[in-house]
Amino acid sequence: MTLMSRIIVPLALSALLASCANGPDNSVAYVERPAETIYATAFESLDRQQYPLAAARFDEVERQHPYSEWARRAMLMAAYANYESNNYEEAISDAQRFISLHPGNRNAPYAYYLIAISHFEQIMDVGRDQAATQQALLALEQVVRRYPDSRYATDARLKIDMTRDHLAGKEMSVGRWYLRRGYHLAAINRFQNVLREYGNTSHVPEALHRLVESYVSLGIDEEARQVASVLGYNFPGSEWYETSYDLLTREGISIGESIEQADPSFMRRAMQRLFG
Repeated sequence: MTLMSRIIVPLALSALLASCANGPDNSVAYVERPAETIYATAFESLDRQQYPLAAARFDEVERQHPYSEWARRAMLMAAYANYESNNYEEAISDAQRFISLHPGNRNAPYAYYLIAISHFEQIMDVGRDQAATQQALLALEQVVRRYPDSRYATDARLKIDMTRDHLAGKEMSVGRWYLRRGYHLAAINRFQNVLREYGNTSHVPEALHRLVESYVSLGIDEEARQVASVLGYNFPGSEWYETSYDLLTREGISIGESIEQADPSFMRRAMQRLFG
């Protein structure tokens, strides 16, 4: 072999290994290195927002050094990198594996939170199936239940309210669809479910008004009057009460005594009877 050949061949081999180290799919070729070296390289990729590559490199830490302290750290970092790259299923899988292997670790609350927000990011609009929304709600509630005083619980509570509002919106969408097609009993069931299950959401005033509409359409004037009274008592300045009031006036249905002077005990009894 000539001198030139002895120089070129090692260089070509080195270039080949370098090109294979990070393939187009961000896979990492097996090159044995210390755990802290691989972890530092992975963290550098994370810092550069090369999230898929970072996830692959954090996985490599665990692959080469599965029983090291670095592997435990890398497992959760891989979950975070997958979350940042919108690879939510992998993020959930990594975080769940971390919890399974290290349930008492001080970072377990973050693992639960990462699972919850990965589900939360997959919530679809109200026109779609809401299975992901239900999963997000359960996961968020688990964060609050397990770690009520953690910083993650604060954000989880906010997202729970948003998730419940989203589920209520789905019920309202279906209820309005039934109402438009004249399926009044089915619509009533949906609107009542909003009041029973999602009574603290922004959809309550409209749900009450849609019940008034449904009862008027069925000719059940007394039910319509009582629901309108409840609507006016709880949301006196809302557009939905004004719309219900105008509807009942056109139909010749009187709401009765002034809403401002209504007996609170009557309102509680009405609420319990109508929606309890």
